[in-house]
Amino acid sequence: MSFGGPQWPQEPQQQGQGQPGYGYPPQQGQGQQPGYGYPPQQGPYGQQQPHPGHGQQQWPQQPQGGGTPDWSALADASAAGNRRRRRLVIAGGVVATLVVGAVVATAVVATNKKNDEAKNGTPTPTGTATATVSPTPAPTFSSVAPPPPPDPKDYISDPKKDKAPLTAEGLYPGTKLTMYGRPYKKGAISAAKNCASVTTGGLGSVLQKNGCERVLRATYVKDGVAITVGVAVFPSEKAALAAKKQATGGIATLSGKGVGTFCHATVCLRRANSVGRYAYFTQAGFTSGRKVTTADKPVFQASDDLAAFVFNQIYARGKSQAKAAAAASAPPQ
Repeated sequence: MSFGGPQWPQEPQQQGQGQPGYGYPPQQGQGQQPGYGYPPQQGPYGQQQPHPGHGQQQWPQQPQGGGTPDWSALADASAAGNRRRRRLVIAGGVVATLVVGAVVATAVVATNKKNDEAKNGTPTPTGTATATVSPTPAPTFSSVAPPPPPDPKDYISDPKKDKAPLTAEGLYPGTKLTMYGRPYKKGAISAAKNCASVTTGGLGSVLQKNGCERVLRATYVKDGVAITVGVAVFPSEKAALAAKKQATGGIATLSGKGVGTFCHATVCLRRANSVGRYAYFTQAGFTSGRKVTTADKPVFQASDDLAAFVFNQIYARGKSQAKAAAAASAPPQ
């Protein structure tokens, strides 16, 4: 038997000759149930019972009097039933395919959703969530403006604020200094409270007149050029500025520690400047005693380097004191 329909017999069997073949209508009283390819059971003669699970099918009635059944009609009816069953099976398969497709699509959507939630870190809540919106607090600002940061210049201009220790060793540290890639070896250093004693010409009287408190000196040397720098301390910025403007003569050179005497009975380069309550003076010349001319750029460069170094040291003093004062006045955290 091939799948899809019964095999009909070659020759019809007569009633009373054995059992009906596959596809025959069962005889009354034989107890057979309608199956695949069978017509429905017959009730009283001429009345047909519907096949379970299918609609009303019209089967040819068995003729009265026990004559030969209409085999052609039976075959047509069975073929029609088979076609109906095929259509139902196909329709059921389509419906099942659609249902499976819908389930797969739902699973895919659900899987993608879960992946997306895991990726974004926002899982779907399983229960009822109640959202409460808290008002964003408005920023508050103090009505009192913070004080401005301390000015380093204030601490090197006012002796009441300029309280940090001041020594020649602190002002000229180390054994050498380097300015703009140019190294200078440090010679002797000194500190004097008698300001006029470490000057030449009329500078001593200028310092005394403006209230000089002390002078800190150091000598540096590079390539046969020696420079002595002296920092004079005054009671106010005004006094230091006046000493700078009135300067005449110069700071006395300081020899020792490998540096011989220089700038004696010859021409040297003298300069004066000030910052805050400090005035600083330089005198530069050749260690050989040769006089300095305007063409001697190494001497001018050495004078500029030492003046810049001293200015930086004094300003750093004011900056460190201003920073300490700001930290002391800051509110506790």
